[in-house]
Amino acid sequence: MLEGWTVGLEAWIWLGAWALVLLLVVWLLVREPSHDIHEDASAILRARYARGEISEEEFKHATDTLTTDPVNGPRPIGARPHTADHATHGQEARHD
Repeated sequence: MLEGWTVGLEAWIWLGAWALVLLLVVWLLVREPSHDIHEDASAILRARYARGEISEEEFKHATDTLTTDPVNGPRPIGARPHTADHATHGQEARHD
């Protein structure tokens, strides 16, 4: 009944392109969100304390642990340890 009706190469290319677009949209909608946002330890600790997951004693102990550098002593909350003066793992300290 439909004699002469054929699908040319261009139609197959368009069909494939739309299928890829559809697959991409579905993949973007169902994939797990990435967890690129890393909260610092003190923010997580404060949030757990605020939700009542830990006691005041546990909060104080954890805060003291976070703010004490075993080598240099106390440091401000959220400050990263300064490692430029220390030899990294597998390297010896160089003293000229």
